[in-house]
Amino acid sequence: MISALYKGLPVVLVGALLAGLSSPIATAIESIQTTVAATNHVVAVQIQTELGPITLELQASQAPATVANFLRYVDAGKYDGATLYRTVRLDNQAASDTPIQVIQGGLHGGAFSFDASDAPETFPPIAHETTRQTGLKHVDGVISMARAAPGSATSEFFICIGDNPALDFGGMRTPDGQGFAAFGQVTAGMDIVRQIHARASDTPLPDTLQAVKGQILERPVAILSVRRIENASTNNPDKLD
Repeated sequence: MISALYKGLPVVLVGALLAGLSSPIATAIESIQTTVAATNHVVAVQIQTELGPITLELQASQAPATVANFLRYVDAGKYDGATLYRTVRLDNQAASDTPIQVIQGGLHGGAFSFDASDAPETFPPIAHETTRQTGLKHVDGVISMARAAPGSATSEFFICIGDNPALDFGGMRTPDGQGFAAFGQVTAGMDIVRQIHARASDTPLPDTLQAVKGQILERPVAILSVRRIENASTNNPDKLD
């Protein structure tokens, strides 16, 4: 089923988002579980944007597979040169009966042509860790994974502005009721998040993408880099070996 963040988009479009992900999901999950086996702490990362830094603490003990997935993109440098390209506000989702407020970023950028041949190279998708499993809710500043069907998340993520219970397990933003996989929290830089959220987003879109009309930033915000940093809470470097 189509996810809330891609709600209303053609099936072929969602398929393009997942293009190139032919490796078995089970293999990816096994690899991730191995990576996080020794992890039982918070991992701090910083998203350096052209507007300034956004610092996050990722809850590796509560959402191990989702955190490990995000970190493999970080450690591979895949988010360097990516963008924050979408803003979902109360004034640009009038057709939705379950409004949310988020900004979205990742490898897909603001192009939204989504020709399968243009799909970015991503790692295999991961198992879906629900908020019921992790205990992490979609409150102000929480980072979570965008997805289509449960178990299809790869590189795209979003950050909540305000509380968004419709994105939690059992919320009505998704027809499947599984919600989205929250995995961390902004600890500094919410002013940057709110700046992005308020930016102009009336990018012309083809008829096939009217479901996200008014939500694609006219000028996507460049992500210069995403790096692990020392976790101020524990005063330990956050490196998963």
